[in-house]
Amino acid sequence: MEELIELNIGPQHPATHGVMRLKVYLDGEVIKKAETTIGFLHRGSEKIMENMQYQKIIIWTDRMDYVASFLQNFGYVLAVEKLLGIKVPERAEYIRVILAELQRIASHLVWLGTHLLDIGLMTIFMYAFELREKILDFFEEISGQRMNPSFFRIGGVAADVPYGWLENLKNFLPFILKSINEMDEMIQKSKIFKARTKDIGIITPEIAISYSATGPVLRGSGIKYDVRKNFPYSVYSEFEFDIPVGDKGDVYSRYFVRMEEMRWSIKIIEQAIEKIPEGDILINNFKIIPPPKDEIYNSIEGMIHHFKIITDGFPVPEGEVYASCESAKGEFGVYIVSDGTEKPYRIHIRSPSFANLQLLEKILPGHLISDLVAIVGSLDPVFGEVDR
Repeated sequence: MEELIELNIGPQHPATHGVMRLKVYLDGEVIKKAETTIGFLHRGSEKIMENMQYQKIIIWTDRMDYVASFLQNFGYVLAVEKLLGIKVPERAEYIRVILAELQRIASHLVWLGTHLLDIGLMTIFMYAFELREKILDFFEEISGQRMNPSFFRIGGVAADVPYGWLENLKNFLPFILKSINEMDEMIQKSKIFKARTKDIGIITPEIAISYSATGPVLRGSGIKYDVRKNFPYSVYSEFEFDIPVGDKGDVYSRYFVRMEEMRWSIKIIEQAIEKIPEGDILINNFKIIPPPKDEIYNSIEGMIHHFKIITDGFPVPEGEVYASCESAKGEFGVYIVSDGTEKPYRIHIRSPSFANLQLLEKILPGHLISDLVAIVGSLDPVFGEVDR
């Protein structure tokens, strides 16, 4: 009878990219079986959301995939707006897209730095995080926060862009592209990187689809699926961009897809800056959005109405709705059941990291224990989103 070594990795281990426990059974250094245990970061987010008014739930979306907060904001407000049947002002939609694509780049830079640190290329970690810090400067300037901005609103965004912000961003985009290309060139010259990523952790298209993988994990296996293209939302149909895919489904393919995605995000932002129209950044509906301050304090009725919206929220029609966006990890979906009150009766999050993580038990067996680190990092899980 084969005698296997049982090895516990995590939940306090940097290579698990969060609080995940991996139990692997080894024959020498070869993994024969893997068991994934999650739930160490479970906060009951969905149940808490069900006891909050719709507009106050936005702060919780920041704290799931906390390195891609704007994208989580996006998915949630899309669902509520679909339920309410409201149309968001075009300028607000453009601001949303610009912030979402900037956030996608920032999220991928966190993945790039930590993933390369795992497999021995420590210099890239510093390059990637320095560039991300510069992007967070733009987030801070527009929202006041570097992380957890809670900037999107049901019906628009919290504020218009500051004076000169778009021009500064336009001038900064070539630097982002130059930095990404420089990092890519350094990485491609590394024999260690290629040895540890090529033909490692292969996910076939059939397996990726059967496990409901989305995002770079699915596209790395050659499946050209992206919510922005397949089910266009906001104003994404106004922009020209391609969906990069890998050819082998290995760790290297997932690296390639994310690097190309950052380049395409830059092109989307450039187009958005050129096309952004003038106009409102919030819907003109005082049942949902409090009126301007001058209208609030001009009358007793305005003050009462403002206070009622802030304290009681607003009722929405009865029904159920699902909406999703293309987050940095894949399809981030929000399912809401409304009973007609100011709070959702039921809310459920479709977490891309949760779905992608299922693949570990399937693809780890047969690999060396040293490959585990590269494979886990290539999935880019964030456990605030996995456990919720």
